[in-house]
Amino acid sequence: MPEQASELAASQDGVITRCQALGSGITDSAIKARVRSGRWRPISQGVYATFTGEPHRRSLWWAAVLGAGSGATLSYQSAAELDRMTGTFSVPIHVTVPRRRRVDRIPGLVVHYSMRIDEARHPCLQPPRTRIEETVLDLTQAAGTFDEAFGWLCRAVGGRFTTPQRLRAAMDARSRVRRRVGLDIALNDVSEGAHSLLELLYLKIERSHGLPHASRQARLSRGGRNQYRDSLYEGYGVAVELDGRVAHPIEVRWRDMRRDNAGAAEGILTLRYGYADVTERPCAVAAEVGRVLQSRRWHGKPRPCGPECMMGKDPGR
Repeated sequence: MPEQASELAASQDGVITRCQALGSGITDSAIKARVRSGRWRPISQGVYATFTGEPHRRSLWWAAVLGAGSGATLSYQSAAELDRMTGTFSVPIHVTVPRRRRVDRIPGLVVHYSMRIDEARHPCLQPPRTRIEETVLDLTQAAGTFDEAFGWLCRAVGGRFTTPQRLRAAMDARSRVRRRVGLDIALNDVSEGAHSLLELLYLKIERSHGLPHASRQARLSRGGRNQYRDSLYEGYGVAVELDGRVAHPIEVRWRDMRRDNAGAAEGILTLRYGYADVTERPCAVAAEVGRVLQSRRWHGKPRPCGPECMMGKDPGR
């Protein structure tokens, strides 16, 4: 293979297009010969893997953007996977192209069209993909529910891929954003440390019932290691931990148990609530947290969240 073509294919994880090969000095008959011999294999129309064996993930990403043509950029779930914001393989692969273009149907590819793709594309990372903030916002727009959209915000900020400030700036740059008001409020809550839907729901319980303001994702240093509490009422030695719908792996449960036991030895009392607690009996949770805080010298009192508040009644008992 000519050196120019070899270097180009290497920079694209072993993938090259017919046009690129011709432009690098490989003749059409030479391309056909490589395909017939099995040295090259077609991935899609006019796009080839220049190696034997099954193409790996990065090769498929390159094949997707090269096959979709000029200006094509990995986006949505595929960009999130590429940036390791999710460990789930994106099938099919998602790309976004400029709205002025039209792409013929390519099996295994979902094509999105955008007038903003030039500014949404990361300026230097390869293969081409949207900036993290643009990827997150795209996924919130494609989400079927607000909970799912909020989950992407939490994953991006909680995983330290970006910040609420950068996400808000990216959102402000868009003229149209579905769920804009809700997402803006959610970004405020994420800024305060609510890094999951469960934490957001508990934050609403706290606010609506007049409980003291807890520190979110509070960092405690113990034995040279940092440990984090979902919500910590620092002045009262009370922590609230929130367990999601899916049971934690056994090693995580043991870690949490050891952390709680160590905290108890230092005077920190831990309350634990699950998804059913904060969704089905939020008022009872508020009343219980309030009683524990009062036992720890809080002089306030939980207030009803509304006329139908169930603080005095616990439907779970």
